[in-house]
Amino acid sequence: MNELLKINYETGQPTVSARDLHEQLHIKTAFKDWFPRMCEYGFEDGKDFSSKMSESTGGRPSKEYDISIDMAKQICMIQRTPEGKETRQYFLDLEKAWNTPEQIMARALKMANQSIESLKDRCKFLGDQVIEQQQIITELQPKANYVDTILQSKSLVLVTQIAKDYGMSARKFNQTLKELKIQYKVGGQWVLYSKYQNNGYVHSRTIDITRTDDRPDVTMQTEWTQKGRLFLYEELKKQGYIPVIEQVA
Repeated sequence: MNELLKINYETGQPTVSARDLHEQLHIKTAFKDWFPRMCEYGFEDGKDFSSKMSESTGGRPSKEYDISIDMAKQICMIQRTPEGKETRQYFLDLEKAWNTPEQIMARALKMANQSIESLKDRCKFLGDQVIEQQQIITELQPKANYVDTILQSKSLVLVTQIAKDYGMSARKFNQTLKELKIQYKVGGQWVLYSKYQNNGYVHSRTIDITRTDDRPDVTMQTEWTQKGRLFLYEELKKQGYIPVIEQVA
């Protein structure tokens, strides 16, 4: 079958350009006047035809219309011309070919392929989300491991052990806590500022010692509870201090 007009098969139902049909029928009336007149026969926008603006090639964009094959057939019949009769027969033959079992099966296969491609895209999207979530879990895992270590332990810890978690010496770690206004030194012992006291963060232990002159004596040693260790974790992280276990290599 010779192609009189270019048919658009991209939509669910085939359509044809109203302007192309205007030229094929050799209509003398200007297209901008002719098409609105054809619409007066009861054709509806969005049902029988759709409008769009043509791409500009330097001039002013024109309004174009894609019309259904049914609308095109009726317009051809309205013209009552040999061109109209010929073109209407062309559309009838086109519909006949469109509705053959082979064409119906071909469209069904095309729709199935489109559904498969859509599912593939969906699966890829979900797969990417899973990968992203796994990356987040991987990034959060060190934090979870460190916090779990704190929560699972019930014993008191010395500042030396906590300092080691951050890759610092006890001296440097104590100095850091001092600079952050968390603790200060009184009589050789580190104590918390008043707003952090009575929260169960630390415990003071009395230790028997022997002086260099062999005199027995006692000293106070500050030990951190696991609650206090978790408090330090949160406070230090706000200031950019991260435990070694959480630091990205």
